[in-house]
Parts: sequence; C-alpha cells; structure tokens
Amino acid sequence: MSLDATPTVVVFDISKVLVDWQPELAWADHFDDVTDIHAFMERVDFYDRNLRGDNGETFVDMAQELDDPADQKRLADYVPNYAKTVQNAVPGTWEILDDLKSRGVPVHAITNWSAETWPEGLKAHPRLAEVFGTLVVSGREGVIKPDRRIFDILCERANVAPEDCVFIDDSPKNVDGARAAGWDAIHFTGADALRTALEQRGLL
Repeated sequence: MSLDATPTVVVFDISKVLVDWQPELAWADHFDDVTDIHAFMERVDFYDRNLRGDNGETFVDMAQELDDPADQKRLADYVPNYAKTVQNAVPGTWEILDDLKSRGVPVHAITNWSAETWPEGLKAHPRLAEVFGTLVVSGREGVIKPDRRIFDILCERANVAPEDCVFIDDSPKNVDGARAAGWDAIHFTGADALRTALEQRGLL
C-alpha cells in the first residue's frame, strides 16, 4: 500500500507491541534455574504448541500429548500461571495509543492469543478489554495471523475498508499478511520508530 492512500484507522497487535510477553516466567516456581525452564520449553515444543493455542486448541488437550506426566502438568499449568508472563507494558506504545485516541483516530486490535489465556492476560492489563473499538482474538476465531481471514474479520466488524487501515505488529510475517490483505502496515521495532511512522502518515 502506498502512503499516498493515507490510512485513517490504526490496528495494533498486542503481545510485544503493547504488552511484554516472557513465557518462561510461567514456570519460575517450577524450576530453580532458567536453563531448566528453557530445556522444558524446547522439550515440549512450547512455541509450536503456543501457536496452536492461539489457533483455538487448549493447553490441557495439548499436554495430554506428552509422555512425561510431570511435563504434562507443567504445560497444563501455563494457563493459570499466564498472568505472570505479561506483567509489564512495552515502553512508550501505550502513550502512542492514548495520543491517537485523543486525536479521534479509531483504534482497534488483532492479536494472536489463546482464548483461554486471554482472560488471564486481562488480569494483568484490564484496560485491554476496553481500549479498542474492535478487538479480534485469534483463539476465539480459530484463525491466526498472517491468515488473510483474520484481517477481513476486523474490517467486517469495525466496518472499515482494508485501505483505511494501518496495522502495527512485531512479526514481519504478520506485517506481510496485512499488506497482502490490502492494508498498510508498520513493522514494530520500538516506540520511537512507531511514532515517526505514524507521524509520516499524518496520524500523530
């Protein structure tokens, strides 16, 4: 999308853009050393299973696929311990979001996030439930970024056209997915660069 077609709507990713995510903290009380946590995460293919969770599967069901009963319990415990993994905000981006809203810019969100960990994340950041005009959580939809369908869902629910939207995401794959859906997109690398990119689009 060319910057000549100026977007009027900003759509945020959440994890690693607004909220810092450190999944290893879910097991800080299970292991004495972070090396053991990382070994566990690698052993159970955590990031692959997490993506499956983002796509609608439950961690209890995925835990049952593991052979080791101790690992089964650890993976199932990810959900009740989830709030520990998202305690901190990403520096600077909430201020940008507030600045956009103060200027009357519509602000929405699309997040790859498990339907069962989402309520736990809200315990750490309750404002996530109320700050967006339209919020699309992948685990509730059964479709994840960068699939075009999730971008189309946002457009339909927010009643906006793809060319109206600029999407902000830390993942280059998801940025490419938004562009393939006809959106403008910004690869998030930090708040200062994001502010500059939005200023260039006349949104700040």
